[in-house]
Amino acid sequence: MKKLLNNLYITNKEAYVSKDGLNIVVSVQQKEIFRIPIVNIESLTTFGYMGISPGAMRLCVDNNVSMSFLSPNGGFISHVYGKSSGNVLLRKQQYHLNDDAAFCLVMTRLFVSGKIYNYRSILRRFIRDNGSNEQVERAIIELEQYKNKCLVSTDIDEIRGYEGYAANIYFGVFSHQIIQQRESFQFTGRNRRPPRDEVNVLLSFVYTLLTNDMISALESVGLDSCVGFFHKIRPGRPALALDMIEELRAYLGDRLVLTLINRKQITSGDFIRQTEDSILLSDEGRKKILSAWQQRKQTEIIHPYLNERIPIGLIPFTQAMLLARFIRGDMDSYPVFIIK
Repeated sequence: MKKLLNNLYITNKEAYVSKDGLNIVVSVQQKEIFRIPIVNIESLTTFGYMGISPGAMRLCVDNNVSMSFLSPNGGFISHVYGKSSGNVLLRKQQYHLNDDAAFCLVMTRLFVSGKIYNYRSILRRFIRDNGSNEQVERAIIELEQYKNKCLVSTDIDEIRGYEGYAANIYFGVFSHQIIQQRESFQFTGRNRRPPRDEVNVLLSFVYTLLTNDMISALESVGLDSCVGFFHKIRPGRPALALDMIEELRAYLGDRLVLTLINRKQITSGDFIRQTEDSILLSDEGRKKILSAWQQRKQTEIIHPYLNERIPIGLIPFTQAMLLARFIRGDMDSYPVFIIK
């Protein structure tokens, strides 16, 4: 099994990345503030515009370290990785299956039903921990119905509709799971571009981190992260990564956001409101989330399909590996990651 290495997050907007021998060096105003051997990291993510030297980029590429460039507010700019891994025949088969409507339907059923199943599991866990709640229990029943509809549907657009209905149901009761700081973290539904409240800011930021991790995982096993089976292909869009994170959003993203709020690790002071419809994470708030994200990755679980103990941070890689095996024909089906 792959070893979980460090993800280097550079949050200072004035930071510039360079190399010194086999080390990645981070400097601010030409003063070194941090360095780490390249062998100790598997990805580098920077929030700023100062950039990275060609030498540092070559060092990362030569050592299979992916690079993600985000704006200071967490907006995606670009993702850079080195030579494609794996057998070229794997990508050829991936591209062939992308044109196979029947295969895309099967994968869409799996991705969306897995996502809805995990929505339901998150809400069931809330009931177990906090007692009966009529609205949440009704949502659990409705989500089960939409999951079953997805599994028997023969139309991808119909499944997309079911996904939308399920998301509205799930996020319609999401606020019930916020049991601390309710005044500061009011949530009435999912919104984005830009997110208009603190909870949506957190969700969007964590989903971006998850997407970047999934892009790196897919590329590391030899798959093209831009050619998916559910999300439509568009220039610059990591369609397969977006496919793959559907089943992971609730477990890796939503649970972390709820933990940060309910444990008061994030407070209203970690946000900056620019206008009525524009709210941003502060530098300190972003650091808190990244620290919690890294700590969360170290937690070990028993993978539901492999029945092996792995760090949570390796779930994207594990699912990418299983998908690659399925595409190669080594497995009869793709085992969606589901939680109980």
